[in-house]
Amino acid sequence: MAASTSLKTHSMIPFFVAFLLVFASSVSPVLSLPAPVSDSGNRLLTNQTFRPSKEVLRLKRANAYLKKINKPAVKTIQSPDGDVIHCVLSHLQPAFDLPELKGKKPLDPPERPRSNETRETVAESYQLWTDSGESCPEGTVPIRRTTVNDVLRASSVQRFGRKLRRPVRRDSTGNGHEHAVVFVNGDQYFGAKASLNVWSPQVTSENEFSLSQIWVISGSFGNDLNTIEAGWQVSPDLYGDGYPRFFTYWTTDAYQATGCYNLLCSGFVQTNSKIAIGAAISPRSSYNSRQFDIGLMVWKMGSGHFPEEGFGKASYFRNLQVVDWDNNLLSLTNLHLLADHPNCYSIKQGRNNVWGTYFYYGGPGRNVRCP
Repeated sequence: MAASTSLKTHSMIPFFVAFLLVFASSVSPVLSLPAPVSDSGNRLLTNQTFRPSKEVLRLKRANAYLKKINKPAVKTIQSPDGDVIHCVLSHLQPAFDLPELKGKKPLDPPERPRSNETRETVAESYQLWTDSGESCPEGTVPIRRTTVNDVLRASSVQRFGRKLRRPVRRDSTGNGHEHAVVFVNGDQYFGAKASLNVWSPQVTSENEFSLSQIWVISGSFGNDLNTIEAGWQVSPDLYGDGYPRFFTYWTTDAYQATGCYNLLCSGFVQTNSKIAIGAAISPRSSYNSRQFDIGLMVWKMGSGHFPEEGFGKASYFRNLQVVDWDNNLLSLTNLHLLADHPNCYSIKQGRNNVWGTYFYYGGPGRNVRCP
């Protein structure tokens, strides 16, 4: 994703939020009609009720959007969770619908930040769609196909895949969510890196979600706010199920008119041929048992249990680092912790020679001490 001018004039603040290089590791209507097929590839129901004109218009808009966002596939892969993965030529992905990028091809990824630490093992697969052994050919990127049902779950076609418009605060209170946050500021940073374990938290309502992410921001928390976000999330509203999924998000104007999740709009250029943004992650961590984490690094361009329960029981981020001006990875020293309501959802920091700087976070939400 191209950075706007505000990225050049403001220092970045890395946030490690509980609520791109990626690697993974394990740690011990009345009208009867024939059944037509929509532009999205979804078969419509026969003997369906004829919809009022407003619903027909909404469906028409949804199919127009799908025709634009679902690019022609060189190869199609069926995932066990029901997803369909399209292997799309790199230069035909949604980002290249932008007038500035039309006719161009993706550049090579930038040089990876340098580190004195031993590089962690890169997992061959941590997403369900790769379980069959199928992969996308060279020169293509895997993209999760968006369905008409995905789009129609949103409040409108225009708002699909986008966060709600609302003022962005320096603190995390007053937006109806529970947060546990670690952040670092006071210097000029160009990225952040961490490993975070993956869970399948129960989300009881279609409109609720749970996520864990790195959030790199730049700007003054006004309309010039830039963010790059990456992590995992459970969001039935966006994906239609309860799987934890790898996601990205970006905005250059504080979520007003720009940005979206994953590849649901033009802007984010994907170069990796092995990871599908928005696809389900597997395996996942189990309480008091085996833990599974993914490593995320973003640089320039909960389990339902309290953190005191520790490893195997609480969610965590480990090996927190930032990228300095000279493209070096550095350990963190000036961390700040924030939890809206610690009796509901809290956070605890630590450091050791194996995990570096780390923190546990989480909580059950509503309980006797958190009405």
